[in-house]
Amino acid sequence: MANKLNRNKITSSTQQYLDIAEFREDTIIMRDGTLRAILLVASINFALKSEDEQNAIISAYVGFLNNIDFPLQIVIQSRELNIDNYLVFLRQKEKEQTNELLKMQTAEYLQYVSELISLGKIMNKKFYVVISYNPLSDKQKGFFSKLLDSLRPASLVKMKEERFLKRRIELTRRVENVIGGLASMGVNAMPLDTQSLIELFYNTYNPETSANQKLANINELKMAE
Repeated sequence: MANKLNRNKITSSTQQYLDIAEFREDTIIMRDGTLRAILLVASINFALKSEDEQNAIISAYVGFLNNIDFPLQIVIQSRELNIDNYLVFLRQKEKEQTNELLKMQTAEYLQYVSELISLGKIMNKKFYVVISYNPLSDKQKGFFSKLLDSLRPASLVKMKEERFLKRRIELTRRVENVIGGLASMGVNAMPLDTQSLIELFYNTYNPETSANQKLANINELKMAE
């Protein structure tokens, strides 16, 4: 009986619990028909800035918030940085080094890095801004409408191309607005393409698997019609 239950659990797809219907043209289409775009955002070291620079950044940030009339979601993703391959690279360089001084310096640097990671985990942080576009306010939807949207399979909500393009134009305007606002603070941002979006969610929901098994390029995959 227990084995039967386990088999039933394994055959359940994670996809049915996600609100994502599909990825298309660098855009996430949700099950309720709304769209999402995700920006990968660079960071700045605010503490190292002078007081005048800090005040300028704060002023630009206030202006940025005042110029947007749609919700934003800021996501910080922290992952343990695996530098095993980097250590292997350093050891190989140490062996290949013919200059004794450089060989010694490489060995010392390798020891320094090894001691550094032995003291604690080295974390890698990435910053994202999620931009949404909803042609209809959620407040206009009733309870049963929302319930039907949540139960509707992804295959039934594939958006028609004409409607998708119209909504994507509006989403693109918001993306450009946000990129410009972040640039005024000296922060660079870049929208994720379809491949990067899929990899982001793949790595997020499968952190252990993704470390050992990289996702294939979507252009090389054969999609079933």
